Amino acid sequence: MTSDEAGFLGVERSITGRRWRGPDPAQQRLTDAMAQQTRLPHAVCAVLARSGVAPDAAERYLAPSLRDLLPDPRSLRDMEAAAARLLSAVDGNEKIAIFADYDVDGGASAALLICWLRSMGREATLYIPDRIAEGYGPNAPAMKMLAQAHDLILCVDCGTVSHDPIAAAKGADVVVIDHHLGAETLPPALAVVNPNRQDETGDLGYLCAAGVVFLMLVEANRQLRVRGNTGPDLMALLDLVALATVADVAPLVGVNRAFVRQGLRVMAARNRVGLRALADVARLEAAPTSYHLGFVLGPRVNAGGRIGAADLGARLLACNDPSEAEALAERLEMLNAERREVEAAVRAEAIAQAQARGGDGALAWAAGEGWHPGVIGIAAARLKEAMAQPAMVIALDGNEGKGSGRSVPGIDLGAAVQKLVREGFLLKGGGHPMAAGLTVARARIEEAMARLAELLAQQGAVGAGAASQLRIDSVLMPAAVSVDLIERIEAAGPFGASAPAPRFAFPDMRIQSIRRMGETHLRLRFGDGQGNVLDAVAFGAYESDLGSAIANAQGQRLHLAGKVEINHWSGRSNVQLRLDDAAHPAR
Repeated sequence: MTSDEAGFLGVERSITGRRWRGPDPAQQRLTDAMAQQTRLPHAVCAVLARSGVAPDAAERYLAPSLRDLLPDPRSLRDMEAAAARLLSAVDGNEKIAIFADYDVDGGASAALLICWLRSMGREATLYIPDRIAEGYGPNAPAMKMLAQAHDLILCVDCGTVSHDPIAAAKGADVVVIDHHLGAETLPPALAVVNPNRQDETGDLGYLCAAGVVFLMLVEANRQLRVRGNTGPDLMALLDLVALATVADVAPLVGVNRAFVRQGLRVMAARNRVGLRALADVARLEAAPTSYHLGFVLGPRVNAGGRIGAADLGARLLACNDPSEAEALAERLEMLNAERREVEAAVRAEAIAQAQARGGDGALAWAAGEGWHPGVIGIAAARLKEAMAQPAMVIALDGNEGKGSGRSVPGIDLGAAVQKLVREGFLLKGGGHPMAAGLTVARARIEEAMARLAELLAQQGAVGAGAASQLRIDSVLMPAAVSVDLIERIEAAGPFGASAPAPRFAFPDMRIQSIRRMGETHLRLRFGDGQGNVLDAVAFGAYESDLGSAIANAQGQRLHLAGKVEINHWSGRSNVQLRLDDAAHPAR
């Protein structure tokens, strides 16, 4: 839709100040054609058309098969050598260490290897660096120490740019399994398996580290079969891959869709002791969805690496003792509550600072003294949402600042940060398209952020004021919303990065009732005037402009926009609208 076209349903400025943007004419034509050819509900066809799915491919897309979508592991460089070295370590009963990042992706990657090795009758040493004391990735003292007591070190979700630390691991072989952007030269490792190496095609660059680790285990099992042996059950490990894929904000495209879809089925069986304990302390009553992976389970696994013991999350994911898992889950639940308090303070200061700086540039950024390094990534994500543009939040300590950034679709933040390192603006930095980290001298923060904004603008990033649009996929009416429809819509998922959950507009609805729910939420019921009604919930809206407008709208008519979902509560399942926005109909 061009800027001179009318807003969807005529909404040029909603209650939250956004212009509604509907599907373009080509997408509408594809939706109509698909509905005619497939007999699928129009709402489902709208979601498929948004993803560019052709009518004759709709059935396959709705049932993604891991068998059909799984790439050949050997398409990645060093894959055969990495898997062969792992197997030789197993055969020789060698001592194996796993050096992992402290986030969900690193923890899940480590747990994948630990569980696979355990199935092969082998144990491994887990090492996860302290976020504050050691920082991200391998460091020379830790690698030297591990090399003295181990024959093989597997660096997962890190290591691609760790030249000196890997060189320090004398006497041990090092295999790197990563997905972060690589530099022009590789570290002196036996193998570096990374779809984002400079000499890779980039076709699998959307994988998180756990996805790459899973492919290596596929290759290891293949090599076992050639020898006449049977490897561990890899399908049972897909819950870990799904958790990491969603929590690391990896694009839900290609094989990632199958990873998450199948992984959610595995997780629903509640066979993994650690995840079962974590779901219980989080009071997760229903079968998990991608939302729960990203916003319920993921943050709790991350909590240890952010403000507690760095290895708690990985230990929980790999745990096979119910009592130990329960204790670890309770500890992570407490740390997550503490993390929320710390993060809320940093988030508020960062947003206020960025807004005071203005949103004309292509980057929202903030820096603060004493901000906890463990929460700046989450604060950056919230700042990105608030400003609708790439964001960087920097924790200042002494003469340096450690920053964490989050990007928006289509803008490669990791590449821009790496360019800043090469240009000398940063002490170090790296990442992937949607997230990046950096270390910068305090005296150079202003010029480094100005240069970063320039690089992001060259990629097409815009100022905060240019992004005030709300994307609507289609129109729905209350009578059409059912559990069956929502399940069919969810089959077009999973939804997350690069595949946002579809948003539907309910035009000209009469607000029948409104009530406050908890401290900050609103629940309302609306109808079409013909006896068809639907419940809606507006989370955190009570003190917002949206909440204020809705609270006084009983008996009035409004256009409503949001995501339809199944609400599971006290053993019952009901459909509802998760309200994102509302607008007054044109008269």
